[in-house]
Parts: sequence; structure tokens; C-alpha cells
Amino acid sequence: MTRAFIISPLALAIAGGVSGCEQTGEEKPVAFKPDYQGVQTRLLDGDLVNFQVKMTGARDGSDLDEYAQCAAAQYALIRGYGFARHLRTNVVEEGGTWLADAVYTISPALPRGLKTIDAEVTVSACAENDIPTV
Repeated sequence: MTRAFIISPLALAIAGGVSGCEQTGEEKPVAFKPDYQGVQTRLLDGDLVNFQVKMTGARDGSDLDEYAQCAAAQYALIRGYGFARHLRTNVVEEGGTWLADAVYTISPALPRGLKTIDAEVTVSACAENDIPTV
């Protein structure tokens, strides 16, 4: 004896919806909610400046790099200079708190090197991206 099954349109819709729930291995990006927790600035020698920045909610070390760059750009403007050049940044993460120790030179003219910063342009970009400066 053969049995006939009638599948309702509702059952088809439910089955179609469930089949779309497959695991693809891709994760949804986590919302970026930074908490900028301050900058400490130390003049090391003449035009050499150390910036220590702290934040939580960073996605990775590049968020700390941007935060330190914003601080360096604003500091250059405060000191009457128009440019900065990145020398090094050390980043560490401990229990969700990110710390960066960065060193920049500041100068009135565009310095030589690849990692130069136009302070006015950078400070403006920082403001547009809600990244605090010094």
C-alpha cells in the first residue's frame, strides 16, 4: 500500500528557513566599542616624544597605533610643529586592557622617512573618527 503525503506551504517555508541556518564558519564582526582611557606624554629629548596610551575594546594593536598617532599629531600642534614621524610602538594586551608605548619625533617641516604624519590632517581625521587626542 502506497501512502501519499501532502506538504503544506507553511511546512515548506519553515523547512526553507531552517535550511538557511547552516554554519558557514564565518563569524559576524563584533561591534567596535572602544573606551579610550588616556594618554601620558613625556618629552624625552628635544623633538623626541613618548606616548603611552591605554584603552579597552580594541580590535587589535592597530587601534592603539591610531590612538597614539592622534596623540602625537595633537602634541605636535600644541608645540607649534606641523609634523611628526613614527619611530616605534610596542603594544601589549592584559585582560582586555590594551597598552601602547609609542615614540615619535615632532618637527616644523616634513621629516624624512616613510611614517610621517601631517599633524593638522591627522587631528582632523581623529576628530571625525571620535579618537581623542592629547
